[in-house]
Amino acid sequence: MGQIKITQVRSAIGGKRDQRATLRTLGLRRVGAVVVKEDRPEVRGMIAAVTHLVTTEEVD
Repeated sequence: MGQIKITQVRSAIGGKRDQRATLRTLGLRRVGAVVVKEDRPEVRGMIAAVTHLVTTEEVD
């Protein structure tokens, strides 16, 4: 499987508690933070929950 680069582009302030928790679980703490995760269904589901707060791109 490949990898996904996830970048937080918007703040979680004012968001729902579960969305803030999802960002923390992904390892994103602040705007501009970047993490690289394995492309797995669990990670894709977390990204779908906070898609308005993050951007993603494939990494080889």
